[in-house]
Amino acid sequence: MSPTLVIVLIVVVLLVIAGVVYAVRASRRKQLQTKFGPEYDRVVGDADSRAAGERELQERQKRVAQFELRALPAEAKARYSVAWEEVQIQFVDAPAEAVSTADELVTRLIEERGYPTGGYDDQLANLSVQHATTLEHYRDAHAISERSKNGDAETEDLRQALVHYRALFADLLGENPVRSEGAVAPDSEPKVPSQKINDHDPDVAGSRPDATSR
Repeated sequence: MSPTLVIVLIVVVLLVIAGVVYAVRASRRKQLQTKFGPEYDRVVGDADSRAAGERELQERQKRVAQFELRALPAEAKARYSVAWEEVQIQFVDAPAEAVSTADELVTRLIEERGYPTGGYDDQLANLSVQHATTLEHYRDAHAISERSKNGDAETEDLRQALVHYRALFADLLGENPVRSEGAVAPDSEPKVPSQKINDHDPDVAGSRPDATSR
């Protein structure tokens, strides 16, 4: 075999290997983008490089795969739905306290589903694997809740926090926690309720195709 032919074969082999590596990386990237949605862009944007961000997302998947996640039985779902309706009723007279209660209720539900409930950032990372579509709701709700603790949140802010908490709550619960007879389009602008936050809020089921009214 001539030296020229050997060089050509080596080049061909290297090109094939490079093509395989590229295809594997592209496939992995597509899977991560599909799995994490907007969270993919957020993590990659915050990382030193795209590769570092993707490694972070893969590590999240490996970590969550070790959790003993569990679906809730019907009795537990009913109990949580009742608890959520009580939070909405509480909002009428004590908006700030209702938001605080909603935060505690969501944390309790996260724990009952099998997720660790340590630090807030760890909760976000863990939830992003299975609940990426409602993760931004959790961020917004948490931010308002923190402002509320300092007395910097208006009633409308608190109402929005409850709407955001409900989005994650419904996602974790697997159904809309509020009994309803109808729903307003998700892009409609809700009013501050005079009696309670109800079905005239934007139905969070609109952000999750699999959420249903009870």
